[in-house]
Amino acid sequence: MKFALIICTFERATALLRLLNSVKRQEVYPDEILIIDGSLSHNTKKALKEYSISNLDYYYVQTKYRGLTKQRNFGISKLSSGLDIAFFLDDDVVLEPHYFENILNTYRKHPDALGVGGYIIDNKINWHKVENTTVLNDEFEYDGWKRKLGSRNFLRKKLNLLSDCAPGIMPEFSNGFSISFLPPSGKTYPVEFFMGGVSSFKTKILNEVQFSGYFEGYGLYEDMDYCLRVSKLGQLYVNTSARLYHYHDPDGRPNQFRYGTMVSRNGKYVWRVKYPNPRFKAKIKFYKISLLLTLVRLGNALTTSKRKEAFTEALGRFYGIITSTK
Repeated sequence: MKFALIICTFERATALLRLLNSVKRQEVYPDEILIIDGSLSHNTKKALKEYSISNLDYYYVQTKYRGLTKQRNFGISKLSSGLDIAFFLDDDVVLEPHYFENILNTYRKHPDALGVGGYIIDNKINWHKVENTTVLNDEFEYDGWKRKLGSRNFLRKKLNLLSDCAPGIMPEFSNGFSISFLPPSGKTYPVEFFMGGVSSFKTKILNEVQFSGYFEGYGLYEDMDYCLRVSKLGQLYVNTSARLYHYHDPDGRPNQFRYGTMVSRNGKYVWRVKYPNPRFKAKIKFYKISLLLTLVRLGNALTTSKRKEAFTEALGRFYGIITSTK
């Protein structure tokens, strides 16, 4: 399979070079690497001029094409003909050496796949095989593995607000289990969504379905929106053997109030992408969860060291709830 890598970046020259170093170490190498740079400065351009890597094309975009979804669509428009797969990676990830190889093998084993996502390694999550051990009330079990739920999801479980769907599947009231709830089993799982910064799609679907113009700038949940729309046309998968690290570089991220607003507003938007007309019971459950998580974040202003960030994010979440229209 011939494949390209598209990396949309914004003011993260150091993180980008770290990613490209891990691309160099891949067992299977991209036929094309497109860097779509929406930075306000030229630091990334200067860094790449002094860096050597094969098959790279660099594009510096002006205001018209800045923002994650716009940059992705711009990157798609610059893909060469004859490519089968296009990978999208956030600029602050680092790949294990078999990442591309394992994703491409998924397409070979599952010809119905329109998209395949990778698996982010999180050393803060301790997974254990269930075997003959008991699954406790504050634990989550899936496919013979278990992990701690975390305080927010444990509270939701107590209040009967937890999803009963598999990870990567959105329930009717939204707020399902993220891909981080898939175990590190090395298996491939069918899903409806995965993270856009560790994603890949067949080029034929990228030419049919564009990333949404609804999302601006940082574009929180733009990946879920795209995946949910594509999953209506065919199957998506996550391969847990295609592993990488995500370092959450702080550069280029929005302030906490804006982030909180996007959590609520964009969260509601993608919910209605999957369920345009949810039942009344599902609507009530959606708003219960939204308000609960807002109150939990407000409580973090008293229990964490980053009090200002927690307080402003909670305000942003509440503002997003009352101002969202769809």
